[in-house]
Amino acid sequence: MAVYLHEEDLPEGVLAPGPVAVDTETMGLITTRDRLCLLQISDGQGDEHLVRFAAGSDYAAPNLRAVLADPSRVKLYHFARFDLAAIHYYLGVMAAPVFCTKIASKLVRTYTDRHGLKELVRELLGKEISKQQQSSDWGAPTLSDAQQEYAASDVRYLHAMHAIFVERLARERRTDMAQACFEFLPTRALLDIAGWAERDIFSHE
Repeated sequence: MAVYLHEEDLPEGVLAPGPVAVDTETMGLITTRDRLCLLQISDGQGDEHLVRFAAGSDYAAPNLRAVLADPSRVKLYHFARFDLAAIHYYLGVMAAPVFCTKIASKLVRTYTDRHGLKELVRELLGKEISKQQQSSDWGAPTLSDAQQEYAASDVRYLHAMHAIFVERLARERRTDMAQACFEFLPTRALLDIAGWAERDIFSHE
């Protein structure tokens, strides 16, 4: 298992076919203001690839964009709504189809209100991950080893959790409901970008 850091694009041919786990690190939580600094991606075979974008990047990244836009590859996320918006706004592709472990968790782990990645990895896989670097400066010229390890851990366990959630969704007869939610997420991300991030357009008010 290794973590690879790349500048501005993913090398061609480093990912095996099939689903890929994806995550992003930005300068903050407002997509249109806080630039995309890092994208993490893994094919679930043991390596994690980090693609760093410098300040002023044109986000061309043809190899990475091709993988993200590939309709034959399911993209596994934890809180896909945010990552989809960042990827679409900066890289110009809608990185779908989608499986979101946070949504899956909320649909089947109704016995708890704890749906963060750290809690899921602990309960489902019996492993511990550190969130210490979550709020660090992702736009820094050099990423520390701790930052790189944190970023890699955000995609390291998504394939294993995906397999568990597929089984649990089927067990609770919520697979179709989950799939409908996943299919709506690209639209939800576009609504966020367009200015409806905080307003529920489905509410009565």
